[in-house]
Amino acid sequence: MLQLQQVMEALSSGRTRARELIEQCLARIGEPSGQGPLTFLHVFSSEARALAETVDRLRSSGARLPPLAGAPVSVKDLFDVAGLPTTAGSKVLGSRPAAQRDAAVVERLRAAGMIVIGRTNMTELAFSGLGINPHFGTPLNPYDRGVGRIPGGSSSGAAISVTDEMAVAGLGSDTGGSARIPAALTGLVGFKPTAERISRRGVAPLSTTLDSVGWMGRSVRCCELLDCVLRGEDLEVREPYPLPGLRLLLPQSYVLDSLDRAVAEAFERSMDALSRAGARISSTPIPELALLPEINAKGGFSAAESYAEYGELLEAHTPEFDPRVAVRILKGREQTAVDYLKLLRARADLIAQAHRRTEPFDAVVMPTTPLVAPALAELRTDEGYFRANALVLRNPAIANFLDRCAISLPVQRAGEAPVGLMLMGEHGGDHRLFAIARSIEALLAPSSA
Repeated sequence: MLQLQQVMEALSSGRTRARELIEQCLARIGEPSGQGPLTFLHVFSSEARALAETVDRLRSSGARLPPLAGAPVSVKDLFDVAGLPTTAGSKVLGSRPAAQRDAAVVERLRAAGMIVIGRTNMTELAFSGLGINPHFGTPLNPYDRGVGRIPGGSSSGAAISVTDEMAVAGLGSDTGGSARIPAALTGLVGFKPTAERISRRGVAPLSTTLDSVGWMGRSVRCCELLDCVLRGEDLEVREPYPLPGLRLLLPQSYVLDSLDRAVAEAFERSMDALSRAGARISSTPIPELALLPEINAKGGFSAAESYAEYGELLEAHTPEFDPRVAVRILKGREQTAVDYLKLLRARADLIAQAHRRTEPFDAVVMPTTPLVAPALAELRTDEGYFRANALVLRNPAIANFLDRCAISLPVQRAGEAPVGLMLMGEHGGDHRLFAIARSIEALLAPSSA
């Protein structure tokens, strides 16, 4: 599957027709032995074909169309699509009224001429980093597929829609890593913007404090193009950030704890390559990060705010929920108003402290997740599930708590298990982070070396 930039150029030049792209994606979705039924909860086959025909006809007639018109994109099941209920990977939410209008980001995709090919599977209510859904099944990671590894979550279907060539890009969300975790575990690029930059109107919430829209593609440029689309900006090509003199902060401890061998080796190799390319990497403790487990010991914002949103529904339909999601939501019932106010204060304090430590640097660097994708069989017990979930969420969730932008880049060697390297920028530093990520991607992109 081509990258979004290549698809845009092929469509604009007439080398590729939108209908051809859509048919290729639909064929992949419909493969009897493929992951399509586990990846998509709704497929908009007839609508996608009709839109593609319209794009091709207009382009052939010489009409001036947006550059990405005709590019197929998937959207996560928690985005409103007019005429359908927004189920967020939950059977219970299927009884809710249909959405009256598209989510703001879906409107932006359509305005750019992109074709929404379907809504993708996800962890129920987006409350897990593993991507497992007991109601609709779990799409399998493309790496070592015979073993049956998790895709990562909560935007599981978004990732597999891209890796398996069912869409050129996948729109998801990111509350604690829900876009960056599946990207890291499947070999994609995943981006979390500064939350306030992208509208969340029409997005089913998990945590109104930590939620952001997020997305995945095959390259940094894919994610940068989608950023422009979702903000209604021109599709600019910005210069990459020079690696010589790039100042990177590598936090010591916490983010480097419990790394499995594959992650540790790929990360060390990446740091060595960056150093040789002239980047200045400072290994410095950020002791405040170690406070996060204690700050979130009662479930944090996600438990409190998801319980406020879904608590009554959960209490009335407990057997119909994923029990591993339900137990996390119910932790919100135990929090008091005082607990919540303390959370707000702790977050503000940590944001200020972290800013003072990271301000002299261009970005913070760390492994996206400390482990490669585990097999589903390893997560059958609650002990295995919750241990793996806590580990994959640990590093990505830092960016959400600090209200920053972050991106995950694949850095494994060709044929190895996917490993993500995460770069975290400052609040509002999204454009600069893209420029840095493009340079690092050019140096570290997976190869046979």
